[in-house]
Amino acid sequence: MMGRIFGKHPNVYTFGELHFFGQLCAPPFSLKIEKKEIEKIAAQLFCVQREGYRTYGNPRRFLSEAQAFLAGLTVYPDTPAALFEAFLRCGAAENGRTTPCDQTPRNVFYIADILKLYPKARIINMIRDPRDVLLSQKRRWKRKFLGGSDMPIKETLRDWMNYHPITISHIWRTAINAADQFAGRERVVSVYFEELLTHPQQTVESLCNFVGITYIPEMLQVPQVGSSVGEDRPQQLGINPQRAHSWHSDTTGGELSSAEIYLNQRITAPLMKKHNYSPASIQPNVVSLMLHLLTFPMKLGGAFLFNLDRMKNIRETLKRRL
Repeated sequence: MMGRIFGKHPNVYTFGELHFFGQLCAPPFSLKIEKKEIEKIAAQLFCVQREGYRTYGNPRRFLSEAQAFLAGLTVYPDTPAALFEAFLRCGAAENGRTTPCDQTPRNVFYIADILKLYPKARIINMIRDPRDVLLSQKRRWKRKFLGGSDMPIKETLRDWMNYHPITISHIWRTAINAADQFAGRERVVSVYFEELLTHPQQTVESLCNFVGITYIPEMLQVPQVGSSVGEDRPQQLGINPQRAHSWHSDTTGGELSSAEIYLNQRITAPLMKKHNYSPASIQPNVVSLMLHLLTFPMKLGGAFLFNLDRMKNIRETLKRRL
């Protein structure tokens, strides 16, 4: 949603989730690599951007386009970092914009790399109630039936396998810790999802000042799509305040069990307190709690296998995310 907000600005072009860091390329990102490898990564970037992160096919079909793009550059990029910057800047320019925006959530695990590689970059870190994140991830496999009709069945199965309250809670905790290390940095700002929904104009104006662009009211007129909690409503524009605190809302039918909420709050408790999220007083269903504990190893192993193709360097990725 934040990517769509900035994408409404006449100077900003928001890319899809590119997943350059960690998936298409492993650190060190400033290491010189061969021309064929540069062409391969460029083709992957074109493929993901053109067809979507979760639906893209064979990147080889974009090799000619990638080679033409590279040949047209004034300075040929000899490192993955230089290639990524050139891809972003050229993509924005082709769409008549001056400022590129990459909305990949996993960039939170590569903040230090981004700040070092791109001295002019600005990072907006979104923080959301961990229980709402849990609900969103639990329902994510249903995106195919909520507006993402082009979703491959493999992605639906991947989403189902990825979900477990222990796994998601640990990843939330790791992501928050990763961003908290940069609190107070001049080029990094954290924004609460709930604050954005409650005070959208004030929040977006502040972010525009942070980025260095002028706020325009049209930025808030974004389509209400992409949610895992409700169906897409592309004709309805604006910020939907009901997206906050969905985890205990009647609209979701109490989809999170007492055991899921209990596990989530136990794992995230210190950071919930730090970021002013109040825990609910809850007693877990013992049978449900035991079931989650027993199925955790199976779901974790399955998620690992389903995501092997999304890790350029398995050890590095797991270290950063878990």
